[in-house]
Amino acid sequence: MAVTILLADDESLLLLDFEQALTEAGYRVVAVTSGKRALEVLEAAELVVNGVVTDIQFREPPDGWDVARAARVANPAIAIVYMSGNSAIDWASKGVPNSIMLEKPFAMAQLVTAISQLLNGRSIEPTPP
Repeated sequence: MAVTILLADDESLLLLDFEQALTEAGYRVVAVTSGKRALEVLEAAELVVNGVVTDIQFREPPDGWDVARAARVANPAIAIVYMSGNSAIDWASKGVPNSIMLEKPFAMAQLVTAISQLLNGRSIEPTPP
């Protein structure tokens, strides 16, 4: 059974690059372009999501912080990777525990490593307080 990653980013070109990297790493990827659509996927009973990779800022609410919190309510053990070009400073106060923040731009290998290590139960960066 494939591990399913929910990928949310409203920048289409980046979304395609992230999706390709995760797919090539062997993950089943459900890619969406808004926080609202990400929440809809998380609420869909027919899909088991094992990890969430989300941008922080979308064109309209909810934001990536909200998406991650909703994912953790649904599944307290779900792997969460945040991506941001300018919101990383808020990770300590707004991020969920045992998550990873990647600051854009980053190498695709960093994305694959981050989600893989969280799925395997090994955090590679300190968690927010």
